[in-house]
Amino acid sequence: MGAALRTCSTALAAALLATGAVAVQAGDYGPDHPGVPDFVRQMQSEHGFSAEHVQALLDQAVHQDNIIKAISRPAERVKPWHEYRAIFITDQRIERGLAFWAEHADTLARAEREYGVEPEVILAIIGVETFYGRNMGSYRVLDALATLGFDYPPRADFFRKQLMSYMVLTREQQIDPLTLKGSYAGAMGFGQFIPSSYQAYAVDFDGDGKVDIWNNPVDAIGSVANYFHQHGWTHGARVAIEAQVSGDRYRDGLTEPKGLEARQSVGELKALGWTPQATLADDEQVMAFEFDAGERMQYWVGLNNLYVITRYNRSVMYAMVVHQLADLLREARPE
Repeated sequence: MGAALRTCSTALAAALLATGAVAVQAGDYGPDHPGVPDFVRQMQSEHGFSAEHVQALLDQAVHQDNIIKAISRPAERVKPWHEYRAIFITDQRIERGLAFWAEHADTLARAEREYGVEPEVILAIIGVETFYGRNMGSYRVLDALATLGFDYPPRADFFRKQLMSYMVLTREQQIDPLTLKGSYAGAMGFGQFIPSSYQAYAVDFDGDGKVDIWNNPVDAIGSVANYFHQHGWTHGARVAIEAQVSGDRYRDGLTEPKGLEARQSVGELKALGWTPQATLADDEQVMAFEFDAGERMQYWVGLNNLYVITRYNRSVMYAMVVHQLADLLREARPE
């Protein structure tokens, strides 16, 4: 990991523990902010942090209104499929993906051998998330997680847990928690892992003793592959199949808004007017989706690998754009 991310152990400790100074300069998340005292006590009791250390960090976190606005209107919720797809499926993204593939071919091949995840799938995730590392986010992770953990009631509990995980992982990896930047939701690195995903799935894929998903594409590739492996990706299996629909009952087969966990058999879908454009066993459990392609509607049957992609981001449009980018990368790669 780069020197800029390393803690200057004595200097940082001194700065963070200079509680006499920060106590009178408390910022947006001082000890009087709702939720902060409980958070500090929990970090003490569950993770062995000193109250002074945690509060010193929170005193340096800054509320960001733009984060609240961004999380309230993510693109996959406000844009139709054809506009959302056009953001990610571009010649430039494919060209950059092929270059990244050529540069890291050996690492991607090893990830496929060890984790059973195809290179193009790993590339598509990194390509959609950060344009192959070119845009890893501009918000300080501390600011993002504090803003959402203390000032965004719909998901405050979730983001406070992420903030806890963030403080723990920066301690374990000896990273200055004030320096890391990421997305508005606190996602980090090439693959945009949230802190709990980092703790659960990030790996030291180059064996240098560090788990660096920010500066080290080798660790990032291995970490994305491990994430998919742990969530049940099946190597070589199909992801989604286009379908045609007929009759007046086909909408009863749609997975959304019932939830991505909802499954039904191919036979049940067929009875509702769905005709997959490839052979599937009638007893296979699948999902079914409708997309606004602009000039027409598209209908897709999603298989288990599509569901696995939604474990990375709980959006079927996200999963479909990853799947389609992966296909295009594989087809475009020189023999």
